[in-house]
Amino acid sequence: MSAVVVYESMFGATRQVAEALARGVGRHTEVTVLNVNAAGHEFPAADLVLVGAPTHVHGLSSPSTREEAVRWTKDPERKLTLEQEAPGIGVREWLDGLMGTVGDFVAFDTRADIAEILSGSAAKHIQKALKKAGGHPVSEVESFLVHDNEMDPEELDRAEALGDRLATEFLTSSRS
Repeated sequence: MSAVVVYESMFGATRQVAEALARGVGRHTEVTVLNVNAAGHEFPAADLVLVGAPTHVHGLSSPSTREEAVRWTKDPERKLTLEQEAPGIGVREWLDGLMGTVGDFVAFDTRADIAEILSGSAAKHIQKALKKAGGHPVSEVESFLVHDNEMDPEELDRAEALGDRLATEFLTSSRS
């Protein structure tokens, strides 16, 4: 059994969540973590694929919102640093160009620590696109909250626990 985590990250929060999910899944099976820029055009060949992105303007990032994020790093009051692999493509473009069979997946996102009705959810857009491509969600979408551009350690613990639970419930049960 194997798992892959594909993520998009601008300032590091979504990468941190992807790594925490991978730690949890990795207790049970082999797991690979890929930035979306390195994910290729084929849906990863794995028993479970976790796909995540930051929420921008109520959904997935676009070239214009990623350009805006780059501009934010130039404002010293924001205290933001751009990830080395950003901006590149986003999950939106990856999903639009995706080839191959889409299998079992889980969609996740990072979003501002405000009500979802105000922030939106990239994960819901990911899930909709992957279902439309024939994929099967094995869990509800999951959002991890960012407060003042920082990941709360408790959110990362929650991500790791989710990865552990997904591996236990899905990957180990599919071995039977």
